[in-house]
Amino acid sequence: MPQTKPIRVLLIDDHAVVRSGLRMLVESRSGLKVAGEAANRAEALAIAKSEQPDVILLDLDMNNDNGLHFLPQLLAVAGNARVLILTGVRDPDAYSRAIRLGASGLLLKEKAADVLIKAIEKVHAGEFWFDRSTIGNVLTEMSRAGGASSMGGRLTEMSRDPEAAKIATLTEREREVSALIGEGLKNKQIASRLFISETTVRHHLTSVFDKLGVSDRLELIIYTYKHGLAKPPR
Repeated sequence: MPQTKPIRVLLIDDHAVVRSGLRMLVESRSGLKVAGEAANRAEALAIAKSEQPDVILLDLDMNNDNGLHFLPQLLAVAGNARVLILTGVRDPDAYSRAIRLGASGLLLKEKAADVLIKAIEKVHAGEFWFDRSTIGNVLTEMSRAGGASSMGGRLTEMSRDPEAAKIATLTEREREVSALIGEGLKNKQIASRLFISETTVRHHLTSVFDKLGVSDRLELIIYTYKHGLAKPPR
């Protein structure tokens, strides 16, 4: 039986004690391996380029730097890596920027160790890891910045929204699938709810992505909340 390659994780945090704890946690899990540690931007970029990790754990507050400032560079030098933000910073605006810059997940440092392990595995598998409270915070920030309409008067605003023309091209079934994605359902759950196959769900999603100009499930979730196709978490 061939051995499955371990998920190689790059740890980026300016605190040596934190990195040590993360290393012990990651390497205590079968199937995970630390590919390197970095305490600053220069080290992070050099190791990401040389080691080509699968998942990058990135702290936001890096002493005199900010992890978001070099997140795009990390993704550029480690083309196949997925970035999971691990932070103690409670800043919805930073969360929103992380999503837009290409982060595949965000987790607060206060979460339990097993949650971090699960997040690493899910992100590596191609999924996104943003809990509903995080998405809710992002949407609140978008709303304050004028990025999302309130429930009252939504139809009037959408009539002036250039995205309304895109939304109008969705079929009724595509709207249903989009709404369920906004509720956080997976393809299997959507298929069960709508009494269709998972293959059909994937076909609908491909069409929705194309019509709305979004590239993945996370962008679609944000889109559905912003344009009233699904209700954001409370």
